[in-house]
Amino acid sequence: MSNIGKVWELPAPREDEEFEWRSVVRVGRLIPFGYKQDSEDKDILRPIPEELELLEEAKKYLKQYSYRDVSAWLSEQSGRYISHVGLMKRVKIERKRKREAAAQRHLAEKYKAALEKAKKLEEERLGGKDLKCCTNNTVGELL
Repeated sequence: MSNIGKVWELPAPREDEEFEWRSVVRVGRLIPFGYKQDSEDKDILRPIPEELELLEEAKKYLKQYSYRDVSAWLSEQSGRYISHVGLMKRVKIERKRKREAAAQRHLAEKYKAALEKAKKLEEERLGGKDLKCCTNNTVGELL
């Protein structure tokens, strides 16, 4: 299957959404698409807003086009090469992190509700023993 005779065209990126991009710590040997190495500190990666905005737009195109087509479009628009496998890995990692964050938020809400119920049960002392001699005295006075 050759891409030579294939004709496809993606619309120009929209300018209506803006993000605040932040520097990240470098953890691998490769510099990810959308970042450049800081000239002062080699362990810090500075964002390239234009490339990151194009990457966000490219993620939307993945619903209609293949990774190969979108990576070719992204490379052409940004002037920086990204392979279809690199794009796929980047999208897969971001989706995984988003799912994990959502799961953590859900668990935090469940634990918060369980903690509130446990506190309420401790206050009411339902089904448990309560020392009647300690109602007016503190524990220190008993010892």
